[in-house]
Amino acid sequence: MSELHSAFVGSIPEYYDRYLVPFFFEPFANDLTLRLNVRPGLRVLELACGTGVVTERLVRLLESGSRIVATDLNEAMLAVASRKLGEDARVIWRQADAMRLPFDDASFDAVVCQFGWMFFPDKSRALREARRVLASRGQLLFNTWDRLENCPVAAKADAAIRACFPTDPPTFYETPFGMYDAESIRQTIASAGFDSVSIELVAREGARLIPAEAASGIICGGPFAAEIRQRGGDVERVVAVTADQLATHFGHAPFPSPMRALVCGALAT
Repeated sequence: MSELHSAFVGSIPEYYDRYLVPFFFEPFANDLTLRLNVRPGLRVLELACGTGVVTERLVRLLESGSRIVATDLNEAMLAVASRKLGEDARVIWRQADAMRLPFDDASFDAVVCQFGWMFFPDKSRALREARRVLASRGQLLFNTWDRLENCPVAAKADAAIRACFPTDPPTFYETPFGMYDAESIRQTIASAGFDSVSIELVAREGARLIPAEAASGIICGGPFAAEIRQRGGDVERVVAVTADQLATHFGHAPFPSPMRALVCGALAT
């Protein structure tokens, strides 16, 4: 994975939060957080919190004596998240690399991550770090996207973007949609010091957007825009082409985005 594929900076967080959060992420955030074993005084570490869609739901779930440390590698994403959620004594915002966590051993009861593990260059190391900071029998909870072809709106958008650069297509979606082998994930989790591993395929449908909104979110709410500029392309033109292709396949009216994800859970040994 290139560094470009993990760079969510500049105007990306605003597009991401405005369009992609409701279109792709909110339904899975609801699913993921409801799987958390909630109890008084829970200490939760969130990895790759983005603009705070999961953090917000954790705040709703957890009691006043609990603590949430919400982290992301990209400070621009953290800035949007902290501004949205405002002040809450339970939440600490922290820039952190999931492969080198700046926290003590056994300092959390749960590690939660929504659609972030695919971006960690060394996934095994990130799992070992999660195990290190978890107390014994602490809960690991994360999700990853299923194969791209099983997420039709994303697949059609990716095809439209690639078609604009037939000899050197942008490759961003190879990263978020590249961690779908359930057995491989299961083995990697177990080898990092976890047991009671569970992996469930979950299907959800996001909020409805019109084609132009969906195309803007997909391209400008992630590294696609940088890849397009890197190739000398015009981002606005590619957004328009992609919107036209989405309209051809899904219609001009607001349409939903059915997606599938693998939801992974385990307990620290």
